[in-house]
Amino acid sequence: RVHFVHTVYDRFEESLDSLGIAEVSGILFDLGVSSLQHDRVERGFSYSKDAPLDMRMDATSPLTAERILADYSESELRRIFWEFGEERLAQRYAKKIVESREARPLVRSAELVELITAATPVAIQRKGHPAKRVFQALRIEVNQELSVLERAIPAAIRSLAVDGRIVVLAYQSLEDRIVKRALATASSSTAPVGLPIELPEHRAELRLLVRGAELASDDEKAANPRSTPVRLRAAERIWKAA
Repeated sequence: RVHFVHTVYDRFEESLDSLGIAEVSGILFDLGVSSLQHDRVERGFSYSKDAPLDMRMDATSPLTAERILADYSESELRRIFWEFGEERLAQRYAKKIVESREARPLVRSAELVELITAATPVAIQRKGHPAKRVFQALRIEVNQELSVLERAIPAAIRSLAVDGRIVVLAYQSLEDRIVKRALATASSSTAPVGLPIELPEHRAELRLLVRGAELASDDEKAANPRSTPVRLRAAERIWKAA
């Protein structure tokens, strides 16, 4: 009754096809790094513990954080720090990394943390760990998390049966924006503005089950502090083209 599939979730439809499953009645996405992955020091996800700069969710994939730091240009590093980490000091950090690797490559997380910390004004350090956003950006780039998610949510919706439900747990704003946009699109009519009637093919596919996003309760956050940033969005399929 249970099938485990080693794949990336934008290949959702391919996996169902291989199992002979046409549609499903429930889909749950729990996005981001799992606690199991995060707590395994050797995976390199944590900026608070020294480890190889790996950051792969799938250990069989070729791209690592170490390769990105060694091979990407200054402009490419700046782009991912800004786009995926929303890091205001992206340009400064990218420049320092390129300068540093000319002397020796960055291979350990502690080396990267030391470099970032040294390049960060003390006033900014007081607001939180200076390497947090850089590590987030590298992890997203290594695993192509946002591009995968942009393909995965529409694929999941296509696979959902009428009355089936999709639930998504997102832990940072970049993911949540993608989920919000995809569910909003599928829960809106596609009828042209000003059309006096709505034709059946223009009906919304989904009905939102949560107004906005649902947050973790105080009790949940007390029991599980890692649930603090979560945003839960859910929808139900109400119509599907034949």
